[in-house]
Amino acid sequence: MFHKLKPLTLSLTLLLAACASPTPSGPRTLTVMTHDSFAITESVLKEFETVNNVTVQVLKSGDAGALLNTALLNKESPLADVMYGVDNTLLSRALDNNLFEPYDSPALAAIPAELKLDTENRALPVNYGDVCLNYDKAYFAEKGLTPPTNVSELTKPEYKSLLVTEDPATSSTGLAFMLGTWAAFGDDGFRQFWADLRANDVKVAPDWETAYYTEFSGSSGKGPRPIVVSYASSPPAEVIFASTPLDDAPTASVTGAKSCFRQIEFVGILKGTKNRDLAEAWVDFMLDKTFQEDMPLNMFVYPALPSATLPEAFVKYSGTVESPIILDPRTIAEKRDALIKEWTEIVVK
Repeated sequence: MFHKLKPLTLSLTLLLAACASPTPSGPRTLTVMTHDSFAITESVLKEFETVNNVTVQVLKSGDAGALLNTALLNKESPLADVMYGVDNTLLSRALDNNLFEPYDSPALAAIPAELKLDTENRALPVNYGDVCLNYDKAYFAEKGLTPPTNVSELTKPEYKSLLVTEDPATSSTGLAFMLGTWAAFGDDGFRQFWADLRANDVKVAPDWETAYYTEFSGSSGKGPRPIVVSYASSPPAEVIFASTPLDDAPTASVTGAKSCFRQIEFVGILKGTKNRDLAEAWVDFMLDKTFQEDMPLNMFVYPALPSATLPEAFVKYSGTVESPIILDPRTIAEKRDALIKEWTEIVVK
């Protein structure tokens, strides 16, 4: 009996061994959810893919607000392995809903403490930027009108119908600007400022792309409004991407005290990923010098890594923010929804 069964046993053993043995296969796939503004130099991305034998699928999901909402709606069956683009105005929502798995990346050692807003390292800081007013220089020169020097001046009659901002309910840029006005003016001042701004015919766009490229009159835009809520780093983009060479930026930022809100963007490994090792590699990659130095001319943000070298044009044409508004994430969490509701009642309804 034993000898008759032995060949069958041997055959089964070989079959199981064959099934368990690794077989040649192509690269694995890593899916990265991002906002629509994510951009990376092709050669830099290719280097990551080659080193890690992976194909990176970038899943763009709208503005940061829409990105987070999509991730929350699909929390039980995540659409990706990693998410990049949630910022400090929305961070508490991501953390309170346990979207991310902790990861103590070795690269964090080189990142400044003031950018690390999650003590459990579920969300790791990648970059920052300052949300400020931008204006079309040519418009103000032609009209003989002095541009505003701070946010509070926007309610003056001479700036009627000139401003376009983003809806804080749908845009992280708009949310950052709204939070900045609350931090600058307080509860009563916030309500009065936005009531006055509505009376001064402020235009509200659903997202930054619409505000900047459709409503704004700057060289990249085609709209009628010469003031837009954007970034202190937007003017360099106008020079670098100009169809004809420019000696100076056609736009400028309002960077006086309490005029800009510091926005920090994070990357996190989505809970439930089946590619944890690749997800960790991607996070390390985003905090590494190669990616950090690639960011400024692709996404026009400042790298979180202090040793990353900034391009000359980026430094030359960016506005210097005197004292950005910085709010604790818990304060944002406590005030965000109530302020959005109040803003909507004042400005939209």
